[in-house]
Amino acid sequence: MFRCSLVICGRGVAKRFASSFSGENVLPPNLLLPTNLVDPSRLKRPPPPADCSLPVLRKCDADVPAHLSPVQMWVETLERRDSEPLGLAHLHPDVFAVPPRLDILHAVETWQRNFKRISHANTKVRSEVRGGGRKPWNQKGSGRARHGSIRSPLWRGGGVAHGPRGPTSYYYMLPMKVRVQGLKVALSSKMAQDYLHIVDSLNIPTPDSQYLLDLIRHRHWGESVLIVDVSEEIPENILQATASLKTVNIIPAIGLNVHSLLKHEAVVLTLETIKFLEDKLLWHDQRYTPLYPFKLPYSDFP
Repeated sequence: MFRCSLVICGRGVAKRFASSFSGENVLPPNLLLPTNLVDPSRLKRPPPPADCSLPVLRKCDADVPAHLSPVQMWVETLERRDSEPLGLAHLHPDVFAVPPRLDILHAVETWQRNFKRISHANTKVRSEVRGGGRKPWNQKGSGRARHGSIRSPLWRGGGVAHGPRGPTSYYYMLPMKVRVQGLKVALSSKMAQDYLHIVDSLNIPTPDSQYLLDLIRHRHWGESVLIVDVSEEIPENILQATASLKTVNIIPAIGLNVHSLLKHEAVVLTLETIKFLEDKLLWHDQRYTPLYPFKLPYSDFP
């Protein structure tokens, strides 16, 4: 009996070990994504190869650590529906390739939902309910329980004990490092899921919303799209095209947040937006460093 169970267990371990090298999925069937929910056209889209002949339209302005390498992405255009990529863009790995932290995403999303929340729920205590000013019956002699008011919380129609006394504020503030890291994790998650797209500009040839919907459907960008731009003046055509669309929204880069990124399936960034986000988010990595680094022998002057 013991020898048989040991053989079966050994076979199972060997099968899982061999499948890890052969590329087979070792997840149990109940954790696999159903095939009808997988878009086959998205699986056919290859990432940019290392020896791509297209020009590099953008490089990282900030220094990339020696143990990391820039992330390559296609740069597309909105002016034609079925156009080929225009070139490549290099993204900083400390912004678009950070390790996934679902706990930070959950903390930032919960904070965004609650820090502006004000509950106006309010109940009346026994002193605020109308009536009940006199004692309903004598303290002794009636055989009933003693009561001093018919508006006691024990009575029907009486006051509420320990009820909400609004307005109540749920304001609290997360540390800045946690909020910045949540934005980096959200951008990196969209990048890893192939739902992050880069365009050269937001210029489209027509203000018709159907053109934008056909472009999104043709490129398999998903059911909802968030367009982020850093420029102060957004092109009029795309403003009119998205005015009547509930699933395509435009947001300025200064207002980009974790809730909006998680709410939409795909995110579209312009080249100027990437530079703006990298400058702002990488600045927070160095903001707590000392003005003059410590060195020996110590001196009060640099």
